[in-house]
Amino acid sequence: MSTKDAIPPGWSYNPASWPQRLPIVIAALVGMGIATYLALFQLKVIDTVWEPFFGDGSRKILTSKTSQILPIPDAALGAIGYVADALGGIIGGVRRWRTMPWIVIAFGLAVGPLGFVSVLLVVLQPVLYDAWCTLCLSTALISVVMIGPAMDEMLASLQYMKRVKEANVSLWKAFWGYKEVQGRVI
Repeated sequence: MSTKDAIPPGWSYNPASWPQRLPIVIAALVGMGIATYLALFQLKVIDTVWEPFFGDGSRKILTSKTSQILPIPDAALGAIGYVADALGGIIGGVRRWRTMPWIVIAFGLAVGPLGFVSVLLVVLQPVLYDAWCTLCLSTALISVVMIGPAMDEMLASLQYMKRVKEANVSLWKAFWGYKEVQGRVI
């Protein structure tokens, strides 16, 4: 297959190409590192948290009731989410929008909600606690930046699935990337 075959019909670029996906994977790994550091503070493994701008803001946010709603610290959940994002970005080749729609759609569903939760937590910082957390803001920014490219690729997979349906080919087999489906639908 040629490089041109990797570009979805109607698109001028391939949203599953490595130049498109690698920045998402790198951002997810950076986000995971920051979230892990914050989780270590929340788990009391480390005593202090770095905060260059907002005084005691990070400590206030990271020890708040909101951060302790679930059985594990919210930063630990964020780190797990970033690991899922990084793995979802690495799996598959440049034609995965067609050959592995399941991973592309799972990837989009992992990136999108994580970004939404990050924005929600940022909004809650000043509203509920009259405080800000620099590293929390950084991870939220990372999450939001990842959404666009991940949604592009997910859109390409959803468009492919629509063409599969219109061709009266098995959606189930196409979703899981069965080879006999890929040759029949573009």
